Amino acid sequence: MSDSVVVGLDVGGTSTRAAALSLDGVRLGAGRAGGGNPTSHGADRAAAELLTALRAALADVDPARVRAGVIGLAGAGRLLADPQGRAAFDRAWADAGLRCPYAVHGDALVAYASGTAAPDGTVLIAGTGAIAAQVRDLRLDRTADGHGWLLGDAGSGFWLGREAVRRLLTDLDRAQPPGDLARQVLAELTGSPEVAPRPRATADAVVQSVTRRPPVELARLAPLVVTAALDGDPTGLGLVTEAAALLAESASRIRPPGATDPVVLGGGLLTGDTPLAAAVRSELARRWPDAPLHSAGDGAAAAAWLAARDLPEVTDPAALHALLVPPP
Repeated sequence: MSDSVVVGLDVGGTSTRAAALSLDGVRLGAGRAGGGNPTSHGADRAAAELLTALRAALADVDPARVRAGVIGLAGAGRLLADPQGRAAFDRAWADAGLRCPYAVHGDALVAYASGTAAPDGTVLIAGTGAIAAQVRDLRLDRTADGHGWLLGDAGSGFWLGREAVRRLLTDLDRAQPPGDLARQVLAELTGSPEVAPRPRATADAVVQSVTRRPPVELARLAPLVVTAALDGDPTGLGLVTEAAALLAESASRIRPPGATDPVVLGGGLLTGDTPLAAAVRSELARRWPDAPLHSAGDGAAAAAWLAARDLPEVTDPAALHALLVPPP
């Protein structure tokens, strides 16, 4: 099977990653480019980044060896429903020298597959936004939240940033000295951690700083909350605890009580050793004590595995997953 190659792409708003792997688990090439989400950047720019990543991954690979590919991205349904966007991706695929078919899947499915080969389970993702999804037979079945910063994304990086600003404004309204986290947020937004003699003037400056920027930029304050929680700041700890409960509640909308299939945690806030990841793991273990918990890993490799598992020569997809997808 080593003559056959599969290609996977993990396409995000800030980066596009591609991987070319043989079916015996050898990584033949990898590529990285800028953000390739067509919803965020437009189809033509997204396709150009896709092509850049593909060409890098295939630099030492004969494209004729590639049997199948998968592109994972947020808003996959929108791309599939847009003939011009799909045509731009088709052109990029062909310009990379590929003649095999490719499939487009949502990034939630790719994140799930990067953590487990189990056909059924749940994926919970928290980065700038937040979404929970139920997987059935390695297809997205139901989702909860993921409704964007205005209507949802409870427990996300945006949510953490917005709530940190709200706590700061509450302190200023009450003319209370801001705590450590609030002072860091104040410095980030206004350039100074100091409160004016009239706290209302400082509150107005905070509001103006926030409203001058795109709302989603509040997510950049999330690392301050995470660091504050690590340092034991009461506000930071409280926000992390509340965010964990909100994320677990999103999962509970689609995940039955007592379920024992796995849960995969993805996104920058839930992978690695972060206070929010620890709090979410604790909350999920309380609600589903018999469910294995996994972290999302290499999305491009997982996309390649999703492409490979439907090839006729692949008889043991779980064993192939162990070869193609490195543990996080």
